[in-house]
Amino acid sequence: MLLCCSVLIHSSFVAEDVTQSGQNIIDISSLLPQTVCSLAKATAINGAGTRLKLIHQHGPCSPFNHSNKLTHNQILTQDQSRVNFINQHRRHSTITSTSTSTTSKIPAYTGNSFSTGNYIITINFGTPEQELTVIFDTGSDVTWIQCQPCLTSCYSQQEPLFAPAQSTTFSSVSCSDPACSQLNSPDCSNNTCVYTVTYGDKSYTNGFYSEDTLTLSPTDTLTSFFFGCGVNNSDGFGKVVGLLGLGRGPASLISQSNTKYNSFFSYCLPSTSSSTGYLTFGGEAPTNLNSTQMLTNSSMPSFYFLGLQGISVDGTQLDIPPTVFSNVGTIIDSGTVISRLPPEAYSSLRDAFRQKMSNYSEAQATNLLDTCYDLSSYDTVEIPTVSLEFEDGMALDLDASQILFLVNGPSQACLGFAGNKDASDVGIIGNTQQRKFSVVYDVPNQVIGFGQGGCD
Repeated sequence: MLLCCSVLIHSSFVAEDVTQSGQNIIDISSLLPQTVCSLAKATAINGAGTRLKLIHQHGPCSPFNHSNKLTHNQILTQDQSRVNFINQHRRHSTITSTSTSTTSKIPAYTGNSFSTGNYIITINFGTPEQELTVIFDTGSDVTWIQCQPCLTSCYSQQEPLFAPAQSTTFSSVSCSDPACSQLNSPDCSNNTCVYTVTYGDKSYTNGFYSEDTLTLSPTDTLTSFFFGCGVNNSDGFGKVVGLLGLGRGPASLISQSNTKYNSFFSYCLPSTSSSTGYLTFGGEAPTNLNSTQMLTNSSMPSFYFLGLQGISVDGTQLDIPPTVFSNVGTIIDSGTVISRLPPEAYSSLRDAFRQKMSNYSEAQATNLLDTCYDLSSYDTVEIPTVSLEFEDGMALDLDASQILFLVNGPSQACLGFAGNKDASDVGIIGNTQQRKFSVVYDVPNQVIGFGQGGCD
C-alpha cells in the first residue's frame, strides 16, 4: 500500500486537450450536468478493496427528492459558513493549545445546509441490515446516525430512522469503555456514554455512543463499530441519515478499521453532479499516481494537511512567496466545495487568470466568486491551465472542470477558487479541484496520491 513520493514527485499531470500555449480547449457542454444519471467508468484501487458508489446528493443520481434543491448561490453561502467554522476552530485551538478533539468539527449550516456540495454513500447498520444514506467527510471523526426512539427531537430524513431494538448486534457503550474516552468531553447517563457534536450554527446531534455491525458491501462487514446513535438532533442536516467520519482521529472509521484496511482509502468525485464516483477502503495504490507528503498540524489533528507552496498559470509560476502558504498550512477536504487560498496567493491567481481570459465577456460576480465569465455564446473555449505545486516537487495540473465553477450554467462560469478573509486562515483544497482524480490516502506512510482519470 506504499505510495512512494520519491519516485513520482518530479512529474505532473498533463491536462487533456491542451493547446501549444498551454491552455485547455474545452467543449462547454462537457462541463454541464445532464438531467439523467450516468454511471461513470471508474479506475479504482488495485487489489482487494471494498468499493462503494459515491454520488452528489443534488444530482439526478441522488435518491433524494429534489423539490427543495439548493441553488448554487445557496451552496456557496453555506460553503463559506463551513470554512468560517474551520478557521474559528483552528484559532481557538491555537490559542488554547489544548485541542484533543476527536469529534466531528465541521459545521452544519442554517436550514438544509448540511447537504452543502457534499457526496453521499449508502451503508448498512445492524443485524439484520438497515440501509442508510450518509455524507462522507474527511474533516470529521465521529460517525453518527439518527436513531429510534427520538427522545427530544429528530429532523426529517427521507429514509426510516435506524431502529436499534431491531438489531441483534446493537449495544450501548458504557462510560468505562475506552471508546468513550476517545470522544471530546463525553457525558454519562446511567453508565451509558453520551456523545454530543455541535456545529458552527449551533446545530447539533446528541445521543448514545453505541456499537453495532457496519456493513460496507455484501461481503465486507466491520463488527464492533462505534458510532453515535442520535436521539436528539436539531434541524439543518438535510435528508441524509447522518455522517461517516473519515478524519484522522481515533473515533473515525479509518482508525477503527485500521487492522482491516490498514488506514488506506481513496475516492473519486465525478466531474459533474449527474455522474457517479466511488469510495474505496483497502486495496493497493494504482500505478499512475502523483504523490505528496501528508502533513500533521497539532492544532487541527483530525485534518489531512498538504505542503502547498506555489501556483502556476499556463506553465508560468506566480510570484508568491512560499511562506504565504507554509505560515498557515493547507488541508484537503471532501466537504468544502471551493478551494480557499491565502489572500496574497488568490490575488495573484485571479489576476493571472483574468489576463488570460481577457477575450471573454465578464459576468456578474457572486457572493464568494469574484471572477466570472459569460461563455453561453461559445461551443468551445480556451481556459488557462492551473497547477498546484507542492513542497516535495509534485505538481497537480487542473483541467477546466476543476478550474471553473458554473453558478448559472455557461452564462456565469467562475474561477473556482476564493481568497480567505484573513491571511492567518488555513488554505483548503476543496472538492471542485478534486474532481475526477483518484485521491488516495495512505495514512501509515503519510502520503496522499492523485491519480488521473479516476472516474471520468
